[in-house]
Amino acid sequence: MSLGHDTEKTVPATKPPKIQNKDQQMGSALRSVYQKTVDEVIPDDLLDLLGKLD
Repeated sequence: MSLGHDTEKTVPATKPPKIQNKDQQMGSALRSVYQKTVDEVIPDDLLDLLGKLD
């Protein structure tokens, strides 16, 4: 008895190696930019200005 469901097993789609490599490169570049931003020194005058908001 068939209920109209596809009974064949499907294999999950995987990205081709070329796309996976590009994804890894993009992820690495984004992490690098983020880390540089986090490590950037905040100028004293901006810290003074932010301190006045408290």
